[in-house]
Amino acid sequence: MKIDRRETAMKYMIQDNQAGFVLKNGIFQKMITAGTYHFSKIAGYRVEIEEMTGEVDYMDVPYPVLSRDPAFLEATVHMEIPDGSIGFIYINGKLSSYANRKEYTFWNVFDKHEIRIVPMTETMTGPEVSRQMLSLVPGKLYTEVKVGEGETGLVYYDNVLQKPLSRGIYRFWNYKHSISYKVLDMKQRELDIVGQEILTKDKIGIRMNVSCIYKIRDAVEFAAAISDLKGQLYSAVQLAIREIVGNYKLDEILEAKERISAEIYEALKDREGMFCVHFLTAGIKDIILPGEIRAIMNSVLVAEKTAQANVISRREEVASTRSLLNTAKLMEENQTLYKLKELEYLERICGKVGEISVNGNAGIVEQLGRLMGAERAV
Repeated sequence: MKIDRRETAMKYMIQDNQAGFVLKNGIFQKMITAGTYHFSKIAGYRVEIEEMTGEVDYMDVPYPVLSRDPAFLEATVHMEIPDGSIGFIYINGKLSSYANRKEYTFWNVFDKHEIRIVPMTETMTGPEVSRQMLSLVPGKLYTEVKVGEGETGLVYYDNVLQKPLSRGIYRFWNYKHSISYKVLDMKQRELDIVGQEILTKDKIGIRMNVSCIYKIRDAVEFAAAISDLKGQLYSAVQLAIREIVGNYKLDEILEAKERISAEIYEALKDREGMFCVHFLTAGIKDIILPGEIRAIMNSVLVAEKTAQANVISRREEVASTRSLLNTAKLMEENQTLYKLKELEYLERICGKVGEISVNGNAGIVEQLGRLMGAERAV
C-alpha cells in the first residue's frame, strides 16, 4: 500500500520577516528563511517559526548547536559578557537597555544589534559611561557620590580611605570593593549654647547664651578622629564657659562682657586641635538674670537715676540763685540799671491790666500815678 506524501507532509509558509528552525525527532537540522516548505510528519519533522526581530526566542536548542548552521550564523549576532564587566545593548546605534545576562543572541537582519562592554575592574567609572547608561543599571552595582560647593568627599574601598574628592559627581563600581563614603561640609558653621546655667563667684545663678563660629580644618584628619563633632564641641564650649565665667562676680560679668567673651574665644582656640577645627569667633550673646536679681537691679537703677536728677535740679537752683544775686548787686551799684529794670517790670504789668490801684507809701503812689498818667497821655 502506497502512502500519499502530501497527506503525510506538513506545509510551512515562511514570511520575509520570519525564520524557521527545522527539527527531526527533536534534533536541530537547519534554519530556513522565506519560502514554502513541506516536511514529513511521519519522518519526525517539525518546524518552529519566529520573527527575525530582537532577541532570538528559540533557545531550547543550545547556541553551539544552532551556530553550526551557516544561515543561522549569518542572520544573527551572538555576544558574551565577560566576568567583571557589564554590557549595554544598542539597536541601530541607539542605547536600548542594560544587559543583565552573560549571553545574548540577536537577529541581525533588519536591525543592527551590538553590546558595548564596560569593565568594572576599574573602581571608578570612566567617561565612556554616561548618565543615560547608568540610569539603566541597577543601583546595587554602583555607588554615586555627590560633592557640593564647599564640601569634601571621602571614599573608602573596603574601609580603606582613598584620596579626598572635590566638588563633582563620582561613580564607583561595587565589583572589586565594598564602597562607602562620607561628604563633609567644610563651610563655616555656627554653634549656639542656649540657656547655659552658671554659678558666679558671688554664688548667683545666671544663664547665658553663647555663640561660636567654626569650620573643619582638615577633612581626612577629622574623619579619622571625630565621630560626633557637634556634641563634642557643645560639651567643650560648656566647660569653657563654666571655667571662665565662674571666676567672676555678677557685677564684673555685666561690666566686662567683651573681655570675658575674648577669654572664652582664647580658651576654645587652645582646644581646637582636639576637634580638628578652626574657631573663627566666640562670645556671649545674652546674660539672663533671675527674676529677683532683675528686680533689685531695676531698683538700684531707679535710685541712681533719681539721685542724678536731684543733683541736676540742685545745680540749676544754685545757678539761678547766683544769677539773681549778681543781678541785685549790679542794680545796687548802678541806679540807672535799677530804674530800667523797674520800668521793664512796670511795662509788663501795664500791658496786662487797664487800671492799677496801689496802697502804700505816698511816694510810690505818686510815682505810679505819674507813670500811668504819662502812659495814658502817650
